[in-house]
Amino acid sequence: MSKVPERWDATWENNLKAAKIADECGIEFLLPIGRWHGYKGETDTAGASFETLSWACGILAATQSVNVFGTVHVSLINPVFAANQMVTADLIGAGRFGLNIVAGWNVSEHEMFGVQIREHDNRYHYAEEWLSLVKRMWCDTRPFDFKGDYFDLKEVLCKPKPWNNEAPMIISAGNSLAGRNFAARHADGLFTSIRELSELPQKVSDLRAERNGLGAGIYASGHLICRPTRKEAEEYYHYLVYENGDWEAAEHTVKIRTKGGSTSGPQLAKMKEVIISGTGTFPIVGSYEDAVDRFKELSEAGLNGIALGLVNYIHDMEWVAAEILPRLSKCGLRH
Repeated sequence: MSKVPERWDATWENNLKAAKIADECGIEFLLPIGRWHGYKGETDTAGASFETLSWACGILAATQSVNVFGTVHVSLINPVFAANQMVTADLIGAGRFGLNIVAGWNVSEHEMFGVQIREHDNRYHYAEEWLSLVKRMWCDTRPFDFKGDYFDLKEVLCKPKPWNNEAPMIISAGNSLAGRNFAARHADGLFTSIRELSELPQKVSDLRAERNGLGAGIYASGHLICRPTRKEAEEYYHYLVYENGDWEAAEHTVKIRTKGGSTSGPQLAKMKEVIISGTGTFPIVGSYEDAVDRFKELSEAGLNGIALGLVNYIHDMEWVAAEILPRLSKCGLRH
């Protein structure tokens, strides 16, 4: 949420170019946020956003190795339609599609669809029924009837099936007890937030205890701001946030997160700086060596990986590929 001229311009051409760079560099996955409204202010971050399942189809068709997720707000899309749309993406990518499932939190976006947002824990009850239906459609070969708390469906069938008859990877990012329990039952991978690095090892340990054998592991979301020296990185961070930050957009972000019942709402009120620099994700700011040291700490805390935001995904991937990835490989954090 910065007004710097080099900020990301999310055109399709830029998305495609960035995806191809990531694919060539060996980045493991691309994970889109799903937005229907922007964050307002002068920058209106995410104000122009592609529908992520269609986006994933286009990216998968143009890449070779990178896994590509679609982010689905289950309250806003019919599961029968979504199941087939996701199979389509999975077949285009020869098994490289994954589902990031969102129970919903943004009140104004639900109002845009004319959908009443449910009470917090009921959102996950709905998501569980929705996802159970989708999983069944991915594997059942005969039509079936279904009657639950939210759906009453007849002759349900999805053809074709996912690539190699294997369900796409499913990830979830719930931090509440209901969200974690949902992920424990249904997700292959869990995304968690980092508020204080000192608290992360215990948090990850607790999450692993809740879900023994979480196949794809536990991840976090962050943003990466690096320069050759720490001083240069800190100066750029100040330029990004304090000289060009969109504080109006940050205020709006706090407001909508709190309104949606986000459990991190109170913390977000104290995090406008981090909201500006990386929409509230964990900041990694410093030299290239500083960044690698921080990745080591995150790995030692128990994380399997991290999704990283960049100021500009095309320009910044040049130094990520040249300076960060080789260092991570050298110290054993990447293969």
